[in-house]
Amino acid sequence: MEVILSFLTGSLYAAGLYLMMRRSLFKLILGLMLMGHAANLLLFTIGGLKRGAPPFIQEGMSRLTGDFADPLPQALILTAIVIGFGLNAFAVMLIRRVHETTGTDDLDEMRHADGPIR
Repeated sequence: MEVILSFLTGSLYAAGLYLMMRRSLFKLILGLMLMGHAANLLLFTIGGLKRGAPPFIQEGMSRLTGDFADPLPQALILTAIVIGFGLNAFAVMLIRRVHETTGTDDLDEMRHADGPIR
């Protein structure tokens, strides 16, 4: 399973990098989103996959023994998802405002835009 997730992570990074190299602001944000998802998947894969081994201490025991799932990568991913959602919402609103102001989402055309920004 880790091999499949590794290839999926690499594919998401490649697609995100490809989209970030395009000239459109919308594609840039989509590429950033894919890179964020790839980073989350990378953290999940590095944490290791343990099926049917929850990180709970059984009644009468003082610590975990044997195989158990590590809850730290899951907590990091949950935090990254929340922060990424806020960042993506801000970026979408920023793109909307830039498109209203300049009339385009092409980065090269924005470089040569005439007049002050309203």
